[in-house]
Amino acid sequence: MSAKFSWDFFVQYCKNFADNLQLADRMSSFGSGSGPSGGYQLSPRTAQLKYDEILPMSEESFPPTKEFLMKIMEVLIEFVKNTNDRNEKILEFHHPEEMKRLLDLELPERGFPLQQLVQDCATTLKYQVKTGHPHFFNQLSCGLDLVSMAGEWLTATANTNMFTYEIAPVFILMEHVVMEKMRSIIGWETGDSILAPGGSISNLYAFLAARHKKFPHYKEKGLNSIAGELVMFTSDQCHYSVKSCAAVCGLGTDNCVMVPSDERGRMITSELERLILERKSRGHIPFFVNATAGTTVIGAFDPIDAIADICERHDCWLHIDGAWGGGLLFSKKYRFPRFKGVERADSVTWNPHKLMGTLLQCSTIHFKEDGLLISCNQMSAEYLFMTDKLYDVQYDTGDKVIQCGRHNDIFKLWLQWRAKGTQGFERHMDRLMELTEYMVSRIKAQPDKFYLILEPELVNVCFWYVPRRLRSQRHDSRREEELGKICPILKGRMMQSGTLMVGYQPDDRRPNFFRNIISSAAVTEKDIDFMLNELDRLGQDL
Repeated sequence: MSAKFSWDFFVQYCKNFADNLQLADRMSSFGSGSGPSGGYQLSPRTAQLKYDEILPMSEESFPPTKEFLMKIMEVLIEFVKNTNDRNEKILEFHHPEEMKRLLDLELPERGFPLQQLVQDCATTLKYQVKTGHPHFFNQLSCGLDLVSMAGEWLTATANTNMFTYEIAPVFILMEHVVMEKMRSIIGWETGDSILAPGGSISNLYAFLAARHKKFPHYKEKGLNSIAGELVMFTSDQCHYSVKSCAAVCGLGTDNCVMVPSDERGRMITSELERLILERKSRGHIPFFVNATAGTTVIGAFDPIDAIADICERHDCWLHIDGAWGGGLLFSKKYRFPRFKGVERADSVTWNPHKLMGTLLQCSTIHFKEDGLLISCNQMSAEYLFMTDKLYDVQYDTGDKVIQCGRHNDIFKLWLQWRAKGTQGFERHMDRLMELTEYMVSRIKAQPDKFYLILEPELVNVCFWYVPRRLRSQRHDSRREEELGKICPILKGRMMQSGTLMVGYQPDDRRPNFFRNIISSAAVTEKDIDFMLNELDRLGQDL
Protein backbone atom coordinates (compact mmCIF):
# COMPACT_ATOMS: atom_id res chain seq x y z
CA MET A 1 0.00 0.00 0.00
CA SER A 2 1.45 3.37 -1.03
CA ALA A 3 1.95 6.23 1.42
CA LYS A 4 -0.38 8.40 -0.64
CA PHE A 5 -3.12 5.77 -0.60
CA SER A 6 -2.76 5.33 3.15
CA TRP A 7 -3.01 9.06 3.75
CA ASP A 8 -6.09 9.38 1.50
CA PHE A 9 -7.65 6.46 3.31
CA PHE A 10 -6.96 8.10 6.68
CA VAL A 11 -8.41 11.45 5.56
CA GLN A 12 -11.59 9.75 4.30
CA TYR A 13 -11.86 7.75 7.53
CA CYS A 14 -11.68 10.95 9.59
CA LYS A 15 -14.24 12.62 7.39
CA ASN A 16 -16.65 9.69 7.74
CA PHE A 17 -16.10 9.65 11.50
CA ALA A 18 -16.89 13.36 11.75
CA ASP A 19 -19.99 12.93 9.58
CA ASN A 20 -21.20 10.11 11.81
CA LEU A 21 -20.72 12.24 14.89
CA GLN A 22 -22.75 15.05 13.32
CA LEU A 23 -25.41 12.56 12.29
CA ALA A 24 -25.62 11.13 15.79
CA ASP A 25 -25.82 14.63 17.23
CA ARG A 26 -28.65 15.59 14.91
CA MET A 27 -30.55 12.38 15.62
CA SER A 28 -30.16 12.75 19.37
CA SER A 29 -31.46 16.32 19.21
CA PHE A 30 -34.89 14.83 18.52
CA GLY A 31 -36.06 14.13 22.03
CA SER A 32 -32.72 14.92 23.62
CA GLY A 33 -31.84 13.46 26.95
CA SER A 34 -30.90 10.12 28.43
CA GLY A 35 -32.94 7.08 29.20
CA PRO A 36 -34.66 4.41 27.17
CA SER A 37 -37.18 6.83 25.64
CA GLY A 38 -34.59 9.28 24.30
CA GLY A 39 -35.73 12.02 26.68
CA TYR A 40 -39.43 11.13 26.85
CA GLN A 41 -39.32 9.43 30.23
CA LEU A 42 -42.50 8.49 32.06
CA SER A 43 -42.52 8.29 35.83
CA PRO A 44 -41.14 4.93 37.11
CA ARG A 45 -44.57 3.58 38.02
CA THR A 46 -46.35 4.64 34.81
CA ALA A 47 -43.45 3.50 32.65
CA GLN A 48 -44.01 -0.15 33.62
CA LEU A 49 -47.78 -0.16 33.17
CA LYS A 50 -49.43 -2.08 30.32
CA TYR A 51 -52.27 -0.92 28.09
CA ASP A 52 -54.85 -2.79 30.20
CA GLU A 53 -53.82 -0.75 33.25
CA ILE A 54 -54.96 2.58 31.75
CA LEU A 55 -58.29 3.78 30.39
CA PRO A 56 -60.59 2.33 29.25
CA MET A 57 -59.50 -1.06 30.66
CA SER A 58 -58.87 0.21 34.16
CA GLU A 59 -61.46 2.68 35.41
CA GLU A 60 -59.36 4.01 38.32
CA SER A 61 -56.35 4.91 36.20
CA PHE A 62 -56.91 8.41 34.85
CA PRO A 63 -53.63 9.89 36.24
CA PRO A 64 -51.30 7.44 34.42
CA THR A 65 -53.51 7.64 31.33
CA LYS A 66 -53.11 11.41 31.29
CA GLU A 67 -49.36 11.14 31.87
CA PHE A 68 -48.99 8.70 28.98
CA LEU A 69 -51.00 10.85 26.56
CA MET A 70 -49.20 14.02 27.60
CA LYS A 71 -45.87 12.32 26.93
CA ILE A 72 -47.08 11.28 23.47
CA MET A 73 -48.11 14.90 22.96
CA GLU A 74 -44.56 15.97 23.79
CA VAL A 75 -43.28 13.68 21.05
CA LEU A 76 -45.69 15.18 18.55
CA ILE A 77 -44.99 18.78 19.48
CA GLU A 78 -41.24 18.19 19.29
CA PHE A 79 -41.75 16.84 15.78
CA VAL A 80 -43.76 19.95 14.85
CA LYS A 81 -40.94 22.12 16.21
CA ASN A 82 -38.28 20.24 14.25
CA THR A 83 -40.39 20.23 11.11
CA ASN A 84 -40.40 24.02 11.14
CA ASP A 85 -36.68 24.34 11.93
CA ARG A 86 -34.75 25.05 8.74
CA ASN A 87 -31.56 23.77 10.38
CA GLU A 88 -33.11 20.34 10.81
CA LYS A 89 -32.79 17.70 8.13
CA ILE A 90 -35.87 16.70 6.16
CA LEU A 91 -35.03 13.04 6.62
CA GLU A 92 -32.40 10.61 7.83
CA PHE A 93 -32.26 8.41 4.76
CA HIS A 94 -31.53 4.70 5.10
CA HIS A 95 -31.98 1.94 2.55
CA PRO A 96 -34.79 -0.52 3.40
CA GLU A 97 -32.55 -3.31 4.67
CA GLU A 98 -30.61 -0.89 6.85
CA MET A 99 -33.85 0.62 8.15
CA LYS A 100 -35.07 -2.85 9.13
CA ARG A 101 -31.96 -3.22 11.31
CA LEU A 102 -32.50 0.18 12.93
CA LEU A 103 -36.14 -0.41 13.77
CA ASP A 104 -37.70 -2.88 16.15
CA LEU A 105 -40.91 -3.83 14.33
CA GLU A 106 -41.59 -7.03 16.28
CA LEU A 107 -45.21 -7.83 17.13
CA PRO A 108 -44.91 -9.49 20.56
CA GLU A 109 -46.94 -12.28 22.08
CA ARG A 110 -47.26 -10.25 25.27
CA GLY A 111 -47.62 -6.50 25.07
CA PHE A 112 -44.83 -4.03 25.89
CA PRO A 113 -45.13 -1.49 28.71
CA LEU A 114 -46.11 2.15 28.12
CA GLN A 115 -42.51 3.40 28.13
CA GLN A 116 -41.74 1.26 25.10
CA LEU A 117 -44.81 2.64 23.32
CA VAL A 118 -43.60 6.18 23.93
CA GLN A 119 -40.21 5.17 22.54
CA ASP A 120 -41.90 3.58 19.52
CA CYS A 121 -43.66 6.86 18.75
CA ALA A 122 -40.45 8.87 19.09
CA THR A 123 -38.47 6.45 16.94
CA THR A 124 -41.15 6.41 14.25
CA LEU A 125 -41.06 10.19 13.89
CA LYS A 126 -37.25 10.26 14.06
CA TYR A 127 -37.08 8.40 10.77
CA GLN A 128 -40.19 9.95 9.20
CA VAL A 129 -39.82 12.39 6.30
CA LYS A 130 -40.76 15.90 7.48
CA THR A 131 -43.24 16.73 4.72
CA GLY A 132 -44.02 20.03 6.41
CA HIS A 133 -40.38 21.18 6.27
CA PRO A 134 -39.92 24.42 4.27
CA HIS A 135 -37.37 22.62 2.04
CA PHE A 136 -39.74 19.76 1.11
CA PHE A 137 -40.93 20.48 -2.45
CA ASN A 138 -41.48 16.86 -3.44
CA GLN A 139 -45.24 16.21 -3.51
CA LEU A 140 -48.43 18.02 -4.40
CA SER A 141 -49.35 17.82 -0.72
CA CYS A 142 -46.67 19.74 1.20
CA GLY A 143 -46.71 21.63 4.47
CA LEU A 144 -48.11 21.13 7.95
CA ASP A 145 -51.06 23.40 8.71
CA LEU A 146 -51.22 23.38 12.50
CA VAL A 147 -54.90 24.29 12.82
CA SER A 148 -55.86 21.51 10.42
CA MET A 149 -53.54 19.20 12.38
CA ALA A 150 -55.33 20.12 15.61
CA GLY A 151 -58.58 19.25 13.87
CA GLU A 152 -57.18 15.85 12.91
CA TRP A 153 -56.19 15.20 16.52
CA LEU A 154 -59.77 15.93 17.61
CA THR A 155 -61.13 13.78 14.78
CA ALA A 156 -59.05 10.80 15.91
CA THR A 157 -60.19 11.27 19.49
CA ALA A 158 -63.88 11.50 18.54
CA ASN A 159 -63.41 8.33 16.43
CA THR A 160 -66.80 8.24 14.77
CA ASN A 161 -68.10 7.19 11.38
CA MET A 162 -69.75 9.61 8.95
CA PHE A 163 -72.60 7.52 7.63
CA THR A 164 -75.44 8.81 9.84
CA TYR A 165 -76.44 11.97 11.66
CA GLU A 166 -77.26 9.70 14.59
CA ILE A 167 -73.60 9.03 15.42
CA ALA A 168 -71.93 12.16 13.96
CA PRO A 169 -74.43 15.03 14.29
CA VAL A 170 -71.94 17.92 14.52
CA PHE A 171 -69.64 16.62 11.81
CA ILE A 172 -72.52 15.89 9.41
CA LEU A 173 -73.78 19.47 9.75
CA MET A 174 -70.24 20.80 9.27
CA GLU A 175 -69.92 18.79 6.08
CA HIS A 176 -73.24 20.17 4.84
CA VAL A 177 -72.17 23.78 5.45
CA VAL A 178 -68.64 23.45 4.00
CA MET A 179 -69.78 21.57 0.88
CA GLU A 180 -72.48 24.16 0.21
CA LYS A 181 -69.87 26.92 0.49
CA MET A 182 -67.52 25.14 -1.91
CA ARG A 183 -70.32 24.70 -4.45
CA SER A 184 -71.09 28.41 -4.25
CA ILE A 185 -67.41 29.16 -4.96
CA ILE A 186 -67.62 26.90 -8.02
CA GLY A 187 -70.64 28.97 -9.12
CA TRP A 188 -73.62 26.71 -8.40
CA GLU A 189 -76.71 27.65 -6.40
CA THR A 190 -77.84 24.04 -5.88
CA GLY A 191 -76.33 20.59 -6.01
CA ASP A 192 -74.83 17.93 -3.78
CA SER A 193 -71.36 16.97 -2.55
CA ILE A 194 -69.52 14.37 -0.51
CA LEU A 195 -66.04 13.80 0.88
CA ALA A 196 -64.31 10.78 -0.61
CA PRO A 197 -61.08 8.88 0.22
CA GLY A 198 -58.91 10.63 -2.37
CA GLY A 199 -59.27 12.31 -5.75
CA SER A 200 -59.27 8.98 -7.59
CA ILE A 201 -62.46 7.89 -5.81
CA SER A 202 -63.94 11.36 -6.32
CA ASN A 203 -63.42 10.93 -10.07
CA LEU A 204 -65.01 7.49 -9.84
CA TYR A 205 -68.11 9.00 -8.19
CA ALA A 206 -68.37 11.46 -11.09
CA PHE A 207 -68.17 8.63 -13.62
CA LEU A 208 -70.86 6.60 -11.82
CA ALA A 209 -73.19 9.59 -11.58
CA ALA A 210 -72.69 10.45 -15.26
CA ARG A 211 -73.55 6.91 -16.36
CA HIS A 212 -76.55 6.84 -14.03
CA LYS A 213 -77.81 10.16 -15.37
CA LYS A 214 -77.67 8.99 -19.00
CA PHE A 215 -78.79 5.41 -18.32
CA PRO A 216 -80.89 5.38 -15.12
CA HIS A 217 -81.72 1.67 -15.53
CA TYR A 218 -78.07 0.62 -15.58
CA LYS A 219 -78.13 0.30 -11.79
CA GLU A 220 -80.63 -2.59 -12.02
CA LYS A 221 -80.16 -3.93 -15.54
CA GLY A 222 -76.44 -3.43 -16.10
CA LEU A 223 -75.08 -3.63 -19.63
CA ASN A 224 -78.45 -4.82 -20.96
CA SER A 225 -79.78 -1.29 -20.52
CA ILE A 226 -77.26 0.15 -23.02
CA ALA A 227 -77.55 -0.42 -26.77
CA GLY A 228 -73.93 0.21 -27.67
CA GLU A 229 -70.44 0.77 -26.31
CA LEU A 230 -69.93 3.62 -23.85
CA VAL A 231 -66.94 5.85 -24.53
CA MET A 232 -65.27 8.47 -22.32
CA PHE A 233 -62.70 11.12 -23.22
CA THR A 234 -59.85 12.76 -21.35
CA SER A 235 -56.54 14.49 -22.01
CA ASP A 236 -53.39 12.45 -22.52
CA GLN A 237 -52.00 14.44 -19.56
CA CYS A 238 -54.80 13.49 -17.16
CA HIS A 239 -54.44 11.69 -13.86
CA TYR A 240 -54.33 7.92 -14.31
CA SER A 241 -57.44 7.50 -12.14
CA VAL A 242 -59.63 8.70 -15.02
CA LYS A 243 -58.47 5.80 -17.18
CA SER A 244 -58.87 3.54 -14.16
CA CYS A 245 -62.59 4.37 -14.08
CA ALA A 246 -62.96 2.74 -17.50
CA ALA A 247 -61.24 -0.40 -16.25
CA VAL A 248 -63.05 -0.62 -12.91
CA CYS A 249 -66.51 0.09 -14.34
CA GLY A 250 -66.41 -2.27 -17.29
CA LEU A 251 -65.85 0.04 -20.26
CA GLY A 252 -62.33 -1.20 -20.83
CA THR A 253 -59.36 1.13 -21.13
CA ASP A 254 -59.64 1.11 -24.94
CA ASN A 255 -62.89 3.04 -24.49
CA CYS A 256 -61.16 5.75 -22.48
CA VAL A 257 -60.01 7.87 -25.40
CA MET A 258 -56.88 9.93 -24.79
CA VAL A 259 -57.19 13.33 -26.45
CA PRO A 260 -53.88 14.89 -27.57
CA SER A 261 -52.59 17.91 -25.69
CA ASP A 262 -50.63 20.92 -26.88
CA GLU A 263 -47.05 21.81 -25.97
CA ARG A 264 -48.26 23.32 -22.70
CA GLY A 265 -50.12 20.15 -21.68
CA ARG A 266 -53.65 21.44 -22.38
CA MET A 267 -56.27 19.37 -24.19
CA ILE A 268 -56.64 20.28 -27.88
CA THR A 269 -60.39 20.86 -28.19
CA SER A 270 -60.52 20.36 -31.97
CA GLU A 271 -59.06 16.89 -31.39
CA LEU A 272 -61.69 16.19 -28.72
CA GLU A 273 -64.54 16.93 -31.13
CA ARG A 274 -62.88 14.98 -33.94
CA LEU A 275 -62.52 11.93 -31.71
CA ILE A 276 -66.12 12.15 -30.47
CA LEU A 277 -67.39 12.26 -34.04
CA GLU A 278 -65.10 9.40 -35.01
CA ARG A 279 -66.47 7.21 -32.19
CA LYS A 280 -70.04 8.17 -33.02
CA SER A 281 -69.45 7.04 -36.61
CA ARG A 282 -68.57 3.61 -35.24
CA GLY A 283 -71.86 3.38 -33.35
CA HIS A 284 -70.34 4.10 -29.95
CA ILE A 285 -71.97 6.27 -27.28
CA PRO A 286 -69.82 9.19 -26.04
CA PHE A 287 -71.13 10.18 -22.60
CA PHE A 288 -68.33 11.53 -20.37
CA VAL A 289 -65.56 14.10 -20.87
CA ASN A 290 -62.95 14.82 -18.21
CA ALA A 291 -61.22 18.21 -18.20
CA THR A 292 -58.20 18.55 -15.94
CA ALA A 293 -57.70 21.72 -13.91
CA GLY A 294 -54.07 21.37 -12.90
CA THR A 295 -52.34 18.33 -14.35
CA THR A 296 -50.14 16.38 -11.97
CA VAL A 297 -46.81 16.96 -13.70
CA ILE A 298 -46.98 20.27 -15.56
CA GLY A 299 -49.94 21.87 -13.76
CA ALA A 300 -51.82 22.58 -17.01
CA PHE A 301 -55.45 23.68 -17.20
CA ASP A 302 -57.65 22.33 -20.00
CA PRO A 303 -59.84 25.02 -21.70
CA ILE A 304 -63.06 24.39 -19.78
CA ASP A 305 -65.34 26.80 -21.66
CA ALA A 306 -64.50 25.37 -25.08
CA ILE A 307 -64.83 21.80 -23.79
CA ALA A 308 -68.23 22.67 -22.28
CA ASP A 309 -69.43 23.85 -25.72
CA ILE A 310 -68.45 20.49 -27.22
CA CYS A 311 -70.12 18.56 -24.38
CA GLU A 312 -73.36 20.47 -24.95
CA ARG A 313 -73.29 19.73 -28.69
CA HIS A 314 -72.78 16.02 -28.13
CA ASP A 315 -74.79 15.49 -24.92
CA CYS A 316 -71.78 14.52 -22.81
CA TRP A 317 -71.32 14.92 -19.08
CA LEU A 318 -68.54 17.39 -18.28
CA HIS A 319 -66.42 16.51 -15.28
CA ILE A 320 -63.56 18.69 -14.06
CA ASP A 321 -60.74 16.98 -12.21
CA GLY A 322 -59.62 19.96 -10.13
CA ALA A 323 -58.10 17.78 -7.43
CA TRP A 324 -54.83 19.67 -7.75
CA GLY A 325 -55.78 23.11 -9.07
CA GLY A 326 -59.10 23.55 -7.28
CA GLY A 327 -57.67 25.84 -4.62
CA LEU A 328 -57.22 28.61 -7.22
CA LEU A 329 -61.00 28.96 -7.28
CA PHE A 330 -60.48 31.15 -4.19
CA SER A 331 -58.27 33.62 -6.04
CA LYS A 332 -59.78 36.56 -7.92
CA LYS A 333 -56.36 37.22 -9.43
CA TYR A 334 -55.52 33.72 -10.65
CA ARG A 335 -58.93 32.04 -11.08
CA PHE A 336 -59.39 33.41 -14.59
CA PRO A 337 -58.84 32.31 -17.29
CA ARG A 338 -57.90 28.97 -15.73
CA PHE A 339 -61.40 28.21 -14.46
CA LYS A 340 -63.43 30.14 -17.03
CA GLY A 341 -66.61 28.11 -17.53
CA VAL A 342 -66.28 25.99 -14.41
CA GLU A 343 -69.91 26.65 -13.47
CA ARG A 344 -70.95 24.83 -16.68
CA ALA A 345 -69.52 21.53 -15.44
CA ASP A 346 -71.74 18.72 -14.17
CA SER A 347 -69.23 17.64 -11.51
CA VAL A 348 -65.98 18.87 -9.98
CA THR A 349 -63.31 17.05 -7.98
CA TRP A 350 -61.47 19.36 -5.55
CA ASN A 351 -58.88 18.20 -3.00
CA PRO A 352 -58.31 20.62 -0.09
CA HIS A 353 -55.43 18.40 1.07
CA LYS A 354 -53.39 19.59 -1.89
CA LEU A 355 -53.16 23.28 -2.74
CA MET A 356 -55.14 24.45 0.31
CA GLY A 357 -52.85 22.65 2.75
CA THR A 358 -55.52 20.74 4.68
CA LEU A 359 -54.07 17.61 6.28
CA LEU A 360 -54.33 14.33 4.40
CA GLN A 361 -56.72 13.15 3.43
CA CYS A 362 -59.42 15.61 2.39
CA SER A 363 -60.97 15.15 -1.05
CA THR A 364 -64.34 16.43 -2.22
CA ILE A 365 -66.60 15.69 -5.19
CA HIS A 366 -69.36 18.15 -6.14
CA PHE A 367 -72.41 17.77 -8.40
CA LYS A 368 -74.49 20.51 -9.99
CA GLU A 369 -77.66 18.38 -9.81
CA ASP A 370 -79.01 17.46 -6.40
CA GLY A 371 -80.26 13.93 -5.82
CA LEU A 372 -77.92 12.13 -8.24
CA LEU A 373 -75.64 10.72 -5.54
CA ILE A 374 -78.44 9.10 -3.59
CA SER A 375 -80.24 7.90 -6.72
CA CYS A 376 -77.08 6.37 -8.17
CA ASN A 377 -75.65 4.70 -5.08
CA GLN A 378 -78.53 4.04 -2.67
CA MET A 379 -78.96 0.42 -1.62
CA SER A 380 -81.52 1.04 1.17
CA ALA A 381 -79.92 -1.24 3.73
CA GLU A 382 -82.58 -0.95 6.42
CA TYR A 383 -80.31 -2.36 9.13
CA LEU A 384 -78.14 0.77 8.74
CA PHE A 385 -80.21 3.48 7.07
CA MET A 386 -83.64 3.24 8.62
CA THR A 387 -86.16 5.81 7.37
CA ASP A 388 -88.32 5.93 10.53
CA LYS A 389 -85.81 7.71 12.78
CA LEU A 390 -86.77 10.58 15.06
CA TYR A 391 -84.82 13.13 12.95
CA ASP A 392 -84.74 14.20 9.29
CA VAL A 393 -82.95 11.29 7.62
CA GLN A 394 -81.86 13.38 4.62
CA TYR A 395 -78.83 14.16 6.79
CA ASP A 396 -77.79 10.49 6.75
CA THR A 397 -75.06 10.38 4.10
CA GLY A 398 -74.10 6.71 4.17
CA ASP A 399 -76.46 5.63 1.40
CA LYS A 400 -75.07 8.28 -0.97
CA VAL A 401 -71.73 6.55 -1.26
CA ILE A 402 -70.37 3.20 -2.39
CA GLN A 403 -68.09 2.76 0.61
CA CYS A 404 -70.61 2.80 3.50
CA GLY A 405 -68.23 3.78 6.31
CA ARG A 406 -66.42 7.09 5.85
CA HIS A 407 -63.62 8.66 7.82
CA ASN A 408 -64.33 12.09 9.28
CA ASP A 409 -62.36 14.30 6.90
CA ILE A 410 -64.46 17.42 7.43
CA PHE A 411 -63.53 18.75 10.86
CA LYS A 412 -59.92 19.59 10.02
CA LEU A 413 -61.08 21.52 6.93
CA TRP A 414 -63.88 23.28 8.80
CA LEU A 415 -61.53 24.32 11.62
CA GLN A 416 -58.89 25.49 9.13
CA TRP A 417 -61.52 27.54 7.28
CA ARG A 418 -62.67 29.07 10.56
CA ALA A 419 -59.09 30.09 11.26
CA LYS A 420 -58.19 31.45 7.82
CA GLY A 421 -61.55 32.62 6.54
CA THR A 422 -62.32 32.64 2.83
CA GLN A 423 -60.11 35.71 2.46
CA GLY A 424 -57.26 33.87 4.16
CA PHE A 425 -57.47 31.06 1.61
CA GLU A 426 -57.43 33.63 -1.17
CA ARG A 427 -54.28 35.22 0.28
CA HIS A 428 -52.73 31.76 0.62
CA MET A 429 -53.39 30.93 -3.05
CA ASP A 430 -52.05 34.30 -4.20
CA ARG A 431 -48.94 33.88 -2.08
CA LEU A 432 -48.17 30.43 -3.52
CA MET A 433 -48.48 31.78 -7.04
CA GLU A 434 -46.28 34.78 -6.22
CA LEU A 435 -43.60 32.45 -4.84
CA THR A 436 -43.83 30.41 -8.03
CA GLU A 437 -43.29 33.54 -10.08
CA TYR A 438 -40.31 34.38 -7.88
CA MET A 439 -38.79 30.96 -8.49
CA VAL A 440 -39.23 31.35 -12.25
CA SER A 441 -37.48 34.72 -12.11
CA ARG A 442 -34.56 33.22 -10.15
CA ILE A 443 -34.20 30.37 -12.67
CA LYS A 444 -34.23 32.82 -15.56
CA ALA A 445 -31.56 34.87 -13.81
CA GLN A 446 -29.22 31.83 -13.79
CA PRO A 447 -29.53 30.40 -17.33
CA ASP A 448 -26.15 28.70 -17.09
CA LYS A 449 -27.29 26.56 -14.13
CA PHE A 450 -31.00 26.04 -14.80
CA TYR A 451 -33.21 25.52 -17.84
CA LEU A 452 -36.90 26.43 -17.45
CA ILE A 453 -38.99 24.00 -19.49
CA LEU A 454 -42.14 26.12 -19.69
CA GLU A 455 -43.94 28.98 -17.96
CA PRO A 456 -46.12 27.47 -15.22
CA GLU A 457 -49.88 27.94 -14.95
CA LEU A 458 -49.90 26.59 -11.40
CA VAL A 459 -47.20 26.05 -8.76
CA ASN A 460 -45.49 23.25 -10.72
CA VAL A 461 -42.12 24.59 -11.87
CA CYS A 462 -40.55 22.20 -14.39
CA PHE A 463 -36.86 22.62 -15.09
CA TRP A 464 -33.49 20.97 -15.58
CA TYR A 465 -30.43 21.53 -13.45
CA VAL A 466 -27.31 22.00 -15.63
CA PRO A 467 -23.99 20.80 -14.13
CA ARG A 468 -20.74 22.49 -15.08
CA ARG A 469 -19.74 20.05 -17.82
CA LEU A 470 -22.92 20.75 -19.82
CA ARG A 471 -23.15 24.52 -19.42
CA SER A 472 -21.29 25.36 -22.61
CA GLN A 473 -23.23 22.88 -24.75
CA ARG A 474 -25.99 23.88 -27.17
CA HIS A 475 -29.44 22.90 -25.87
CA ASP A 476 -30.76 20.10 -28.05
CA SER A 477 -32.15 16.58 -27.65
CA ARG A 478 -28.70 15.14 -26.85
CA ARG A 479 -28.22 17.65 -24.05
CA GLU A 480 -31.70 16.93 -22.73
CA GLU A 481 -30.86 13.22 -22.56
CA GLU A 482 -27.79 14.04 -20.47
CA LEU A 483 -29.78 16.40 -18.23
CA GLY A 484 -32.35 13.65 -17.74
CA LYS A 485 -29.65 11.29 -16.47
CA ILE A 486 -28.62 13.90 -13.90
CA CYS A 487 -32.02 13.97 -12.18
CA PRO A 488 -32.03 10.59 -10.34
CA ILE A 489 -28.41 11.00 -9.28
CA LEU A 490 -29.00 14.48 -7.91
CA LYS A 491 -32.21 13.35 -6.21
CA GLY A 492 -30.21 10.58 -4.52
CA ARG A 493 -27.72 13.14 -3.25
CA MET A 494 -30.56 15.27 -1.89
CA MET A 495 -31.96 12.36 0.07
CA GLN A 496 -28.59 11.25 1.40
CA SER A 497 -27.77 14.77 2.57
CA GLY A 498 -31.28 15.15 4.00
CA THR A 499 -31.35 18.86 3.18
CA LEU A 500 -33.78 19.00 0.26
CA MET A 501 -36.43 17.02 -1.61
CA VAL A 502 -37.61 17.91 -5.13
CA GLY A 503 -39.41 15.41 -7.35
CA TYR A 504 -38.48 14.39 -10.88
CA GLN A 505 -40.11 12.40 -13.68
CA PRO A 506 -40.20 12.07 -17.48
CA ASP A 507 -43.20 12.82 -19.69
CA ASP A 508 -44.14 11.85 -23.23
CA ARG A 509 -42.10 14.71 -24.67
CA ARG A 510 -39.00 14.80 -22.45
CA PRO A 511 -36.62 12.65 -20.43
CA ASN A 512 -36.43 13.12 -16.66
CA PHE A 513 -36.82 16.68 -15.39
CA PHE A 514 -37.38 18.26 -11.97
CA ARG A 515 -40.89 19.28 -10.96
CA ASN A 516 -40.81 21.61 -7.98
CA ILE A 517 -44.03 22.09 -6.00
CA ILE A 518 -44.75 25.12 -3.82
CA SER A 519 -47.89 24.34 -1.81
CA SER A 520 -46.58 24.79 1.75
CA ALA A 521 -47.46 27.97 3.62
CA ALA A 522 -44.07 27.76 5.34
CA VAL A 523 -42.09 28.49 2.16
CA THR A 524 -40.47 31.90 1.66
CA GLU A 525 -38.28 33.46 -1.02
CA LYS A 526 -35.23 32.51 1.08
CA ASP A 527 -36.27 28.85 0.92
CA ILE A 528 -36.47 29.03 -2.86
CA ASP A 529 -33.01 30.61 -2.97
CA PHE A 530 -31.74 27.85 -0.67
CA MET A 531 -33.26 25.17 -2.91
CA LEU A 532 -31.60 26.47 -6.07
CA ASN A 533 -28.27 26.98 -4.31
CA GLU A 534 -28.42 23.52 -2.76
CA LEU A 535 -29.12 21.90 -6.12
CA ASP A 536 -26.02 23.62 -7.47
CA ARG A 537 -23.92 22.63 -4.44
CA LEU A 538 -24.94 19.00 -4.71
CA GLY A 539 -24.87 18.66 -8.47
CA GLN A 540 -22.31 20.94 -10.08
CA ASP A 541 -19.70 18.16 -10.41
CA LEU A 542 -22.07 15.65 -12.05
